[in-house]
Amino acid sequence: MPLTSDITINYSRFDPNNATEDTKKYCDFLEKMTTEAPDWWVVGAPRFREMMEAGEIGGLKPTRLPGAYEIKVPSREPGRNIPVRVYKPDNGEPSKGILLHAHGGGYCLGSHDAVDELLKFYANTCQLTAMSVGYRLAPEHPFPAGREDCIDVAEHLVDHGEAEHGGKLLFLAGESGGAHMSVLVAFALIRSRPQHVLKGLVLPYGNYTVALGLPSMVGFDRKILIYHEMVQHFMDAYTPGWTAEARQNPLASPLFDDLRALAASTPNGKLPPALFMCGTNDPLLDDTLLMSVKWLASGSEAIIKIFPGAPHVYNGGEIDIAKESFGYEAEFILGRV
Repeated sequence: MPLTSDITINYSRFDPNNATEDTKKYCDFLEKMTTEAPDWWVVGAPRFREMMEAGEIGGLKPTRLPGAYEIKVPSREPGRNIPVRVYKPDNGEPSKGILLHAHGGGYCLGSHDAVDELLKFYANTCQLTAMSVGYRLAPEHPFPAGREDCIDVAEHLVDHGEAEHGGKLLFLAGESGGAHMSVLVAFALIRSRPQHVLKGLVLPYGNYTVALGLPSMVGFDRKILIYHEMVQHFMDAYTPGWTAEARQNPLASPLFDDLRALAASTPNGKLPPALFMCGTNDPLLDDTLLMSVKWLASGSEAIIKIFPGAPHVYNGGEIDIAKESFGYEAEFILGRV
């Protein structure tokens, strides 16, 4: 009998020759947009957020839908509330539960009220009440502010979701820095609400360490939306003055947490099922590869989808891999709701 590997890879998904022309053109578009835009750390995060809101970055202006609305959730700090964007299914039928989303933006940019189209997709495709957390951003609010806000909202929904919104917190979702937040929330809930079992996590192109030492990040200098220098500034804003060793703290870098011990501590002995997705033209590729394998090695379910030649935020345009990705998300959620 030939020797077999305990870990196998579908190499075709990593082969750059399998990138579609659609994907290549989208990379070129993002590179042009990134090159022409000012550096956010030069103009400052507050000003760059204003420019994003005004549609001055690549002509991409946030869409706000009439069906979305805002609620406030109490934080751990007396007198301070956390804004949360909500979208319920348009068909008027009862929701099957809650999906809590955390937006991306390197912990410094982005907004919970700029993802209405995504919340609508989750709500109408999966019959869920979709929510997005308005967590505090760096550099005004460095670690642990954003993490605490996301955890506070999730714990509130575990405790009061059925009474206030007619359903349990079932899913966590987030892209890029939002995927990072979603994993931190999942681990926090295992520790603080051990009897609450999530149905799953949806994690497109996440980063799972703020330590910045992974090869796909260090060697990535093509300006396709994000690149090594930019991410370095994000991390410096989020964890100012931290040493490389300090940035390995599992509360900031979940890749360094003990996933096997976490899984063993749950009622079913597993972490929640997770859908990991990333493109091969993304400096965060190694984050996805390492975290997903650790997830599997804990005895938990992880589905990994790799997109040849795809950049960071590959699902932000009208291209084939975006449709493919959203199809995977819907299939993953609907199979578990």
